[in-house]
Amino acid sequence: MDFEPWWLIFVPVLFALGWLAARFDIRQMLRETRSLPDSYFRGLNFLLNEEPDRAIDAFVEVAKLDPETTELHFALGSLFRRRGEMERAIRVHQSLLNRSDLPAAEREHAQHELAQDFLKAGMLDRAESGFEQLKDTRYALPALRSLIRIFESEHDWPRAIEAVKTLQGLVDEPVPQIVHYYCEQAQAALASKPADIEAAHKALDAADHALSSIDATSSRGAMVRTAMLRARLALIEQDPKRERLYLESVMTDAPEYAGLVAEQVLANYRTANQAEAGLEVLLKQYERHASLDLFNVLFRELRVQKGAAPAWTFARGALRSHPSLLGLDRLLEAELANGEGNDADHGPVPGADLTLLRSLIHKHTQRLDRYACRSCGFQARRFYWQCPGCNAWETYAPRRLEELE
Repeated sequence: MDFEPWWLIFVPVLFALGWLAARFDIRQMLRETRSLPDSYFRGLNFLLNEEPDRAIDAFVEVAKLDPETTELHFALGSLFRRRGEMERAIRVHQSLLNRSDLPAAEREHAQHELAQDFLKAGMLDRAESGFEQLKDTRYALPALRSLIRIFESEHDWPRAIEAVKTLQGLVDEPVPQIVHYYCEQAQAALASKPADIEAAHKALDAADHALSSIDATSSRGAMVRTAMLRARLALIEQDPKRERLYLESVMTDAPEYAGLVAEQVLANYRTANQAEAGLEVLLKQYERHASLDLFNVLFRELRVQKGAAPAWTFARGALRSHPSLLGLDRLLEAELANGEGNDADHGPVPGADLTLLRSLIHKHTQRLDRYACRSCGFQARRFYWQCPGCNAWETYAPRRLEELE
């Protein structure tokens, strides 16, 4: 196509149109800027100067002057909740819900935020009510997850189980903690006076069924806990053979958990007048999978069955193969408790020297003599299936902190 000179007339026209559009945008922006309260700009300035407290006060003033700024209300409410100022967070979200002109989508958002405020504030009844109202909304999934947390904290295991089943109907994902819910029911049934055998069997059967649909790698702890409860149930029903079968299955299938069942294994063999055989089983287990908890059980049992010298011989060999300050601490504690200080190779060890040695070691081992949560780092002297710190399931390794380090 040939160039026509008269086309040049469009150049100034296009330039004029662009200039007019730019002036319109600038004037529009200036009008919107002038409509913003001064508090808004003070708040931005405080944020840029890293003064969050003063920025919050400025934005609160903006929200009061312009109630239509819903996004600012949501931002302030979330910020108050993260800072732990729950009363202010609740007040902000409640004020949004009280508005009759609030669109349905933003009303659902405000309801969800308010329920989260109540949950963090520990007002579980009001949080539960708030999340229940969101079941048929776009917030149904997070609301259901929050309800599961509430039911867990209230130890309302039947409702937690129903909520998890509903969750599984919404999303295709494994929820291994449901096995622990059934185990909690079984544990409560066994702890009742008298033990509710039928309820325990029913709960453990449900736990086994749930285990069959979960990947083994994500349910190892749940499998161990179910076997341990089966063993306890067999003990109550006076079926020592079945009890032994479940306990030894733990040592075979999940040897890292052997320390948790070692005492029960010894008790089972002792009841059958086979204490030496039980000790031999644990010694072989220790040779294959050494652990500090198993070391403690074996050392005490060797002292009872064989005497101090064989126990010391085992301990020295174990500590050479697996050096442990906690193991040495346990060793000295046992000797002092029995008022003995005999070393099979070097003769008597003075009691005062043992006491001094143990006190020095004990100061360094106190922090190591704990189980630790892999999720939040919460440490505890006893083993938990659910972390008391972050409420996560199966986050405690069945080994003491020293072994993990």
